[in-house]
Amino acid sequence: QVQLVESGGGLVQAGGSLRLSCAASGRTFSSMTMGWFRQAPGKEREFVGAIRWSGGRTDYADSVKGRFSISRDNAKNTVYLQMNSLKPTDTAVYDCAARRSTRSGSINRASEYDYWGQGTQVTVSS
Repeated sequence: QVQLVESGGGLVQAGGSLRLSCAASGRTFSSMTMGWFRQAPGKEREFVGAIRWSGGRTDYADSVKGRFSISRDNAKNTVYLQMNSLKPTDTAVYDCAARRSTRSGSINRASEYDYWGQGTQVTVSS
């Protein structure tokens, strides 16, 4: 089994920055893909970005490209989502998720992920 624990959410003014963390435990992650998703009130869950644990390749949604970045710390089994130039439209509950290497579907689909954290609230005030 895999456990994912997010932290780092909070309230920030527009233009500010936050860094979310996702600590993983329970198995090795060297072959997994870690994704970040978000869901705003009344909206569907939205892909934010993902990182391949092995090799570190990243992908981002167009809405966050150039503002958000994902990184990982292998020694700590932790993935980070650095969010800069935050906008009120970034307000949402942010979830990290892990996807097994046997998956072959698109990494921007929530249904392609096997394990989820509990979510952390990010609120950006104008």
